[in-house]
Amino acid sequence: METVTCRSRVGLLLAGLATATITIGLAGCGQQAATQAPARDQGLSVTTVVPRADPAARWADDYCSAVTHLVRTLAALPAVDPSTPQQASRTSSDLLSSVVGGLDQSLAGLNALGAPPVPSADGGREDVIGQFADIRAQAENARQRIEAVRGDAGATKEALGEARATLDRIDALDYLRGLKDVPALEAAEQRAPACRQLDQPPR
Repeated sequence: METVTCRSRVGLLLAGLATATITIGLAGCGQQAATQAPARDQGLSVTTVVPRADPAARWADDYCSAVTHLVRTLAALPAVDPSTPQQASRTSSDLLSSVVGGLDQSLAGLNALGAPPVPSADGGREDVIGQFADIRAQAENARQRIEAVRGDAGATKEALGEARATLDRIDALDYLRGLKDVPALEAAEQRAPACRQLDQPPR
């Protein structure tokens, strides 16, 4: 799943959360349940092996492979069902649980990766780890709040606003920031199959 398509998917989910928030504010509207957008071909299968003699490209490939966990998760996020406050709460909680899981996988990969084989070039990876960890905490806090206030329409509406703020931050992420700030790593990105997959335009 390429980055552009991920942003489209997150945009659809943001719209679903907005609809859920409005539904809760208008009791008894009886809106139709949201449907899951069909998943696009994720196209993330990478078979090309990076030569061992190219450590920068191998590091970049592993970096992009770690980020891919989150990209895959975003591509398959469950839809928010705004038909009732109870359904909006349940499906929003499920969505946030998926986001937390995807972030956990990507964080594990990025932390295990270690510093790149380029002097003084780890700032980008560390920044991305910090962003992912912060968004993960925000998503989990929003999920817990949604669970805690379930049944209270006013509090649920506010909690869904927090969930939407989390998706807004994800939508604005630059997944390849850990590479683009360093010329040697940006060049290595072009030689890394996993990174080329992330950069592909939608098919």
